Amino acid sequence: MIGLDTNVIVRYVAQDDARQSAAASRLFERVLTTERPGFVGLVTLCEVAWVLADCYDAGKARIAAVIEGLLVSRQLVVEEAELVWKALRTWDKSSADFSDALLGQVLRARGCEKVVTFDKAAARLPDFELLG
Repeated sequence: MIGLDTNVIVRYVAQDDARQSAAASRLFERVLTTERPGFVGLVTLCEVAWVLADCYDAGKARIAAVIEGLLVSRQLVVEEAELVWKALRTWDKSSADFSDALLGQVLRARGCEKVVTFDKAAARLPDFELLG
C-alpha cells in the first residue's frame, strides 16, 4: 500500500497545477492498483473536505462526490470505510462539518455514549451534545 497525503488527492481532483496534477494523475491512473492500492486515512479525508470547501469553494455535494469517489475506487483503501459512509449519510442531513460527522461515527464505534462540543452546528448531530 502507498499512503496518500491530502495535497496529492486534491491535486488529482482539482487538476489546477500542471506539474503536480500530472504527477498525481500518473500515480492514480498508472501506479495504484488493486494489488498495490493507495491508502486514504481519516485525517486525510477531513483535510480533503476542508481544503475543497475553504480553498476551492466546493459545496457539500461536490465534497461528498469526491469522498464517495475515493470510497468506491478499486485502487484505494479508505480507513474505516463503513464509518465514512455513515458519516456521509449523517452529514448530508446536517449543517455541521464533515469532520464532525466523521468524528461522531468514530467515537460512537469506539463506545462513547456522546460527544460534547461547543459547536452549535455539530451539537445537532446524533450523539452530540452542546456543552455549557
